[in-house]
Amino acid sequence: MLRFAAIQALQSDTHQVLSFAATVEQVLAIAAIDRVKRDDKGFLLGFQRPLVSKHIKEIRDYLGRPDAVMPNAVVLAFTSGINVKRNGGPYVELEVDASSGPVGFVVDGQQRLSALAGLPTSSFQILVSALICNSAEELRRQFILVNNTSPLPKSLIYELLPSVEGLPRRMNARSRAARIVEMLNYDARSSLRGQIKQHTNPTGVIGDTGLQKLVMNSLSDGYCRSVIDHENGEETCFLAISEFFLAVQQVFSSAWYGHTPKSSRLVHSAGIISMGFVMEQLCHAGKPLAPVFKLGLSALKGKTAWTVGDGEWPFRAGKRPWNGIQNLHGDIHLLTDYLTKLVRSPMGSRHNKTTSIE
Repeated sequence: MLRFAAIQALQSDTHQVLSFAATVEQVLAIAAIDRVKRDDKGFLLGFQRPLVSKHIKEIRDYLGRPDAVMPNAVVLAFTSGINVKRNGGPYVELEVDASSGPVGFVVDGQQRLSALAGLPTSSFQILVSALICNSAEELRRQFILVNNTSPLPKSLIYELLPSVEGLPRRMNARSRAARIVEMLNYDARSSLRGQIKQHTNPTGVIGDTGLQKLVMNSLSDGYCRSVIDHENGEETCFLAISEFFLAVQQVFSSAWYGHTPKSSRLVHSAGIISMGFVMEQLCHAGKPLAPVFKLGLSALKGKTAWTVGDGEWPFRAGKRPWNGIQNLHGDIHLLTDYLTKLVRSPMGSRHNKTTSIE
């Protein structure tokens, strides 16, 4: 049983917020650094990003000096295993039962703790802010809110969003998009299963933020917007996007398989986002099924420069080398305009054909 003299701040009727001082050994005895990962079934576990060794070394080099100070508090969160005894006014005593291991989690400050853990001194104390939550979901929500404006990777925040409810309205659309991307990466029915690079799938090729942008665009003013509020709306969006990329992989197999964003602009974020607008065009031609999409994508065959072997992009404003498209708004707009015009021009003549496929 570890005990700490603490100060309690009056902030919320549903949470307890406290501050105290502790050594790094004490902190790691009561709180774990829960790395983000997925279980065998693809369910998200944990929430902390991987350690950044360079950042840890920089902190450790500084803290190894005799005059080092660390005024920034680490943030811990608990749902159980902690008892608060009031001593009058804001002063309290904390009792943490760590007999069976850490009962809390590190919400912010994992790099600092990891740096301190590698130093020989055991007397250096750090400031700790502790948040006592009612549930694991609330703990995860607070992690997102605490870190949303700090330099955590946005992709990690986005990957955590599907597991949390009750976030600010501005995050609702992003949370829906993150849920759909999660399905695309882990659902066994998905044509993109395992191909999306996320913190829990670092071997993926397609950037998750680019694919999220595609979904966000569709939710804002596209096919997903028209179906998202219907029954099983997210499922419908997922299936449409999966079917589209199944067709993309079949039509442009040589520019898809075995490539990375450096060797093919088709799997680059600029290509993914632009192809999202092509998907929107083709959704008007029939049901969002791979055969319909495949028929529509045939208008692009021989007219794209996804890889080095495809030559140049014949844009009206001037030719561009195959890798002259970057993840910039202007470049994405240029590529989108080129691709959608190619698809749109024969749309009318193809409509009767797609009707028979339906």
